[in-house]
Amino acid sequence: MLILGHDEVAEVLRDREKDLVELVRTAYELHDEGRSAVPHSTFLRFPGDTRNRIIGLPAFLGGDQPAAGMKWISSFPANVEAGLARASSVVVLNELTTGRPVALLEGSLISAKRTAASAALAAREFTEPGTGGVGLIGCGPINFEVLRFLRAVLPSLAEVTAFDLSPDRAAAFARRAADELDLPVAVVDDAHRAVGAHPLVSLATTASTPHLDLRAARPGAVVLHVSLRDLTVEAVLAAQNVVDDADHVCRERTSPHLAEQRTGGRAFIDAPIGGVLRGRVRFTRDPARPLVYSPFGLGALDMAVARLVRDEAAHRGLGTTVEGFLPRPTT
Repeated sequence: MLILGHDEVAEVLRDREKDLVELVRTAYELHDEGRSAVPHSTFLRFPGDTRNRIIGLPAFLGGDQPAAGMKWISSFPANVEAGLARASSVVVLNELTTGRPVALLEGSLISAKRTAASAALAAREFTEPGTGGVGLIGCGPINFEVLRFLRAVLPSLAEVTAFDLSPDRAAAFARRAADELDLPVAVVDDAHRAVGAHPLVSLATTASTPHLDLRAARPGAVVLHVSLRDLTVEAVLAAQNVVDDADHVCRERTSPHLAEQRTGGRAFIDAPIGGVLRGRVRFTRDPARPLVYSPFGLGALDMAVARLVRDEAAHRGLGTTVEGFLPRPTT
C-alpha cells in the first residue's frame, strides 16, 4: 500500500494547472461516452446538524489510464473559525485486476484542484476571448484554486473583484493573490457588486440555501456555480444552464434540484459539458442571458487526478509503502 500525504500530493501537482484542465476535459468526454461508472454519492449527515457532512464518492473512469476507487470527504464549515480547513479528504485507489486497494492519498488538494480545473475548463469553453476579469463570491481555498486555474487558461485575466462575508478573510485572500498570482484583487462589501463587476463570476461558498440572484450580472455573463447552493431558483430558471451530470446535480437540495422540484422537470438544463466538449450536443449561447455552470463534481475526476498523482509519485519515489497492509496470499 502506497500512502501519500498532503505535501507529497502538493509536490506532484505543483504548476500542473494546464495538465489538470486537459485531464478533466478527457474525463468529461469519457463520461459522456459512457466509459465511466459514477454511482450517486453517499451523504453522511448527523442528527440535528444541518451544516456538517461527510460524502463518499465511488467511481470508475475508463480510457487509456483507467482508475477506480473512492473519495471520502468531509465538510465542517466551523473548522475555519478554529484555523482548520473546512474540508478534509482521503482517496483510495483500487487495482483493477484484483480489486485490492493499492494507494491511500490525502485528498483535499486533489478535490480542490479537480474542482478548479472543471471551473476553468468551463470558463475557457464559454467565455469570450479576451475576458479580462472575474468576480469571486467566497474567499476560501476553493475560489483561490479557481483563480489560480483561471490565471493559467485565460491569459487576458488581469482584474479580480471579490466579496466574502468575512472582511478579514477577503483581505487575506487579496494579499495572497497578489503574492502568489501577481493579481490585484478589489475587495467589495456587497455580493452584487462582485457579480456585476466582470463577465465571469465564480461562486464558491459554504451556503446551504440559496441567497443570491443574478440581477446585477452582465448580459451573457458566465457564472461558475461551484458550490451549487448559492443561486435562487428564479436565477437558475432565467439562465442558460450547463451541468456535468444532471442526475448528480439535481440532488441534495442544490439550486438545480430546487429548480427541478419547482418546475417538475429538467427542461431548464440546456446541456451536459461532456456533450458540448465532444460536439454531441448543439448548444448556442444567448448573449442576453447568463450561463450558469453547475458542476456536481464527479468522483471520476478525483480518480483521474489521483491516478496521475499515484503514478508520478511512484516514479519519483515519493510516499510511504506499507508492507503487509493487506492479507498475504493463501496459496
